[in-house]
Amino acid sequence: MCPAAFSSRRSAITLWGGLLIALCLAPVAPSAQADDDATPAEPDQNQDQVTEPAPAPEGLYRHVVLFQFKDGTDDETIASIEQAFAALPAEIDTIIDFEWGTNVSPEGLDDGLTHCFLVTFADAAGLEAYLPHPAHKRFVDLLRPHLERAVVVDYVSR
Repeated sequence: MCPAAFSSRRSAITLWGGLLIALCLAPVAPSAQADDDATPAEPDQNQDQVTEPAPAPEGLYRHVVLFQFKDGTDDETIASIEQAFAALPAEIDTIIDFEWGTNVSPEGLDDGLTHCFLVTFADAAGLEAYLPHPAHKRFVDLLRPHLERAVVVDYVSR
């Protein structure tokens, strides 16, 4: 690069830098002058009202369930719990899809969770019907004595 071009580039950088600093340090003019005769603003009439909730999302409702079984729970018991969970879609008509598997992640971030179940519903009403359903309650009763820990995340697909 020739020295003249370098000098020209350095001058341009210095000019732009100076403009940027001037803009940042310039006082900000008020957008509207205060009016001595102005009346105080009216208090917000809605401040004591509860706002309406956002409209319900429109995607599928996913119910993700992760299990860690108690130490000493035998393979036969775990298999019966897996089968009982997999049978729920036949008993609860709001379940539109179901899948499950065991952890195969090499990352070592499972924190002892071994099983993942994904239950899908068309909408919030489907999930709301599932939770108190007698078949779901029977499944929970079967599971509970063998469960060390569960993590549940519900989300709406996008």
